[in-house]
Amino acid sequence: MAAEAAGPVRLWVRTEPFLVGALPAPPPARLTPHYLRKAAAYARARAAQGCFPRLRWPRWRHIACGKLQLGRDLAWLYFELFRGILSPDPARRLRWAETEAACASAEELERERSKLSVDTLQFLLFLLVQQLHRVSLRRSLLGDEWPSARAGPADLPGKAAGGNKNWNDQEHQTFVQSHLLDMLELLLEPEQLSASSHSVQSSLVSVEALGALSLLLEGCVGSARAVLPLHQLALWPPCHPHNGFCRAARAFSLPRLESWIRSCLTANPLGMTACLRAGRKLAWAQQVEGSTRRAKIACSPRVVPEVSPMVIMSQVYKQTLAKSSDTLVGAHVRIHRCNESFIYLLSPLRSVTIEKCRNSTFVLGPVETSVHVQSCDNVKVMVVCHRLSLSSTTGCTFYTLTPTQPLILSGNQAVSFAPFHTHYPMLEDHMAHVGLATLPNYWDSPMLMCKDSGDTSVFRLLPPSDLYAFVVPFEMEGDTKETPGGLPPEYQDALSRREHEVQLWQRGVKEAALTRDQRRRFQMLVEDKFYEWLVQTGNRQQLDSLIPPATGPKQAAG
Repeated sequence: MAAEAAGPVRLWVRTEPFLVGALPAPPPARLTPHYLRKAAAYARARAAQGCFPRLRWPRWRHIACGKLQLGRDLAWLYFELFRGILSPDPARRLRWAETEAACASAEELERERSKLSVDTLQFLLFLLVQQLHRVSLRRSLLGDEWPSARAGPADLPGKAAGGNKNWNDQEHQTFVQSHLLDMLELLLEPEQLSASSHSVQSSLVSVEALGALSLLLEGCVGSARAVLPLHQLALWPPCHPHNGFCRAARAFSLPRLESWIRSCLTANPLGMTACLRAGRKLAWAQQVEGSTRRAKIACSPRVVPEVSPMVIMSQVYKQTLAKSSDTLVGAHVRIHRCNESFIYLLSPLRSVTIEKCRNSTFVLGPVETSVHVQSCDNVKVMVVCHRLSLSSTTGCTFYTLTPTQPLILSGNQAVSFAPFHTHYPMLEDHMAHVGLATLPNYWDSPMLMCKDSGDTSVFRLLPPSDLYAFVVPFEMEGDTKETPGGLPPEYQDALSRREHEVQLWQRGVKEAALTRDQRRRFQMLVEDKFYEWLVQTGNRQQLDSLIPPATGPKQAAG
């Protein structure tokens, strides 16, 4: 069907299910379209047992462990990950956190989980999306799955060969085009699929089933700004001759529906590519004198209030960047190729991806969904987030408060986990905004998802003696005066001992009865040693860059 024949409707692939829903790791062997069709048929046949149209956790656990051969922890991970991308009400997330934290045993927690359910068809589509990271042997041999020397310039954010498929809206569109029939088949009644050839020429997709596909597809009519889900656009009368809608059956002819969707599918006007091409540039970071690199920061325009904006930061070099503003609230943030910098994003965020950064410190506001750190060396990340995942990192330290187990994917070395140990005045308000509580907190219980899952040497828990107080050096309005939830006793004791030692040292100096000349020389010695320490640790750069041109630190943070 020609594009003109489909009418003025434009469809595109929604970014969020791929950005925060596709786990950045190869999926299990049985999470393929073939087995997902079997799972769909199984669920529909057992609707009365809590499988359809809502899939309860105990039934999914049975399907995952008994049919798809997934481990229980992985089954829960997918179930919980899917629930997280649907943007539940923050109050509901806080109630669930309170319920989970109150459970005194694994059995009690399992009883509470048994009350949870998800939309069956949407969940199956979400599982199919995990194929985004399937490694194809054929593509690997052709060089498409691995970086090559020729792909240098394409490593910039938004380029097709950049390697991060979660952020690549071109990959999302290609994925849907390749798997559209698989997706539609998941929506069919079991009897409509031929066991031998999967002939679907006469199959019908109900309006209710098509609503599930709106998880992945949305669009608009012509140049209208109103963004509508797929099923509402498909029900628009001018589209009926093209998508095969039958009023009597309240269903669509599958072949014509597939053809109509393909003909209407276009690039996502709200995705990262559009952000890089048409987004507004932001001047948050000051150019460092003598630096030949200029930070590149862009934000997608908020043309649709319901769609989370995107903020892209690249090549921040030897700078301190601090921001707390409406631009960041609910945004998907990508931090790329930043080096020797200190970055403070002190607003409630939707998701954060940190890629190919080195020797930098990131202090983030609460993140509603996920923080993913990839291909980074010697970075420190301080964040309250719903989920943390990391791949191909070396020598990185994560100070986190999180209600889910941190995910250690492949290629990590010398990872350290530590409790979240800082605060800023608006932190608790921002945590409430995204529905994050202080309990439960699984910062010290990472889940190994690499091939050699028995190898625990890739990570350690930071020794209490290595934890030092960290102060956010900006003035803001707000009521948070200390780290939410406090520190584990052993870490608090270590900090208290260190503070006591400092007090003893100060008292000793005071009681030493030094002469004025001795005090002056002693002060010079201490200042010299302190300066030497600042240079050796790189903290002098941070202190220098904290001196604002003329606006003061309050504006730097605001």
